[in-house]
Amino acid sequence: MIRPANRADLAAVLRLYAQLNPDDPPLDPATAAATFDGILAASTCDLYVLELDGRVVATAYLNLIPNLSRSARPYAVVENVVVDAALRGTGLGKQLMAAVLRAAWDAGCYKAMLATSSRNPATHAFYRACGFSGDAKTAYLARPPRSLSGDGWAGA
Repeated sequence: MIRPANRADLAAVLRLYAQLNPDDPPLDPATAAATFDGILAASTCDLYVLELDGRVVATAYLNLIPNLSRSARPYAVVENVVVDAALRGTGLGKQLMAAVLRAAWDAGCYKAMLATSSRNPATHAFYRACGFSGDAKTAYLARPPRSLSGDGWAGA
């Protein structure tokens, strides 16, 4: 079952994010809860989870960005796509991505984008199989200098 996340999913989502970014510093529980509540309350963000046998095993974050170009149609940015490591390659990720893209199209988005730092060819093949093109645009990334990142950690 694919559904929007709810407050009870926080621990499962954090467990999956630890697989996605194992070098991230752990969040303190209060920060994690407040941030998660903010995500769940945001009108332009949808955090989806995929449940299998009552357990959250995959997640993807859909951000809908208002836009003045393209006849004022929004666009989507998909982030934090992760399937439990034990279940990768089973088709669950494709099911989740199909639902996320369907939600973007239902919201009137004229495009959906994502970026990955993965160098794994299987990751790129997965996104292509989900309908994404790796050669349609060029992505660039800027990060704050360590002096502005708050705790000295600028991420990976």
